[in-house]
This record gives sequence, structure tokens and C-alpha cells, in this order.
Amino acid sequence: MATRALDQQTFAEAIQENDTVIVDFWAEWCGPCKRFAPVFDKVSEQHPDVVFGKIDTEEQRALAGGLGIQSIPTLMAFRGGYLVYREAGAMSAPQFEQLVDAVKGLDIEKLKEQASSATGSDES
Repeated sequence: MATRALDQQTFAEAIQENDTVIVDFWAEWCGPCKRFAPVFDKVSEQHPDVVFGKIDTEEQRALAGGLGIQSIPTLMAFRGGYLVYREAGAMSAPQFEQLVDAVKGLDIEKLKEQASSATGSDES
């Protein structure tokens, strides 16, 4: 599945409705973003089971600001609705491929258990 542009509504929908979502926050004026874009696009073609979204931080200022994006490019990865990766900076194709494989390999049930124990579900 090729990449798709996301906005506030489609960003939330993508995370809620898909198992694995990788999001690239970028801007037209950003040199590293432009260099990373072909890597992001190429890897997206190799993983049709993953949603690869792009958010233009200039067009989606409220969304980027609400998520605390301060440097671009920034990558976020979601698995089963949970944020599992967030890092600023571009990656090489092998690094990005490794990240995508690692995110896809995460155990969703284990993530849910960790999230529920982190929220204090252990009542005394």
C-alpha cells in the first residue's frame, strides 16, 4: 500500500482501524525530509499490510503541535492502537526496514497487558 496523506481525522481513524501504522511528519522546506521521502515510499511498497501515512506539518500545524512535534522528520509507529515508537531524524532504507519489521513483530496482547498494568489496573 503506498503512502497516504493524513490529517487530524484520518490520522485518528488510521490508528484505530489498522493493526500497524507508521507516520512520517515532514515539511516541503525540510532537506532531510526530502531525502527520507523516497526511503519511506519504497519501504511502504514492500509492506502492503501496514498503513504508511505522511503528515505535512505546515498544512497540519494543529495536529503536529498537539502531538508535540518539534523536529522533522519525525517518525511515529503504532501497533494495535498503541504508540510504540517515536523518534526525530531520517533513517537509511535498511534501518527503516528493520524498524518496520520490529513494529510488525510486536505482540499486541503483550502491549495491552503492559498498558493496563501501567495505568494502575492493579487495585489493592
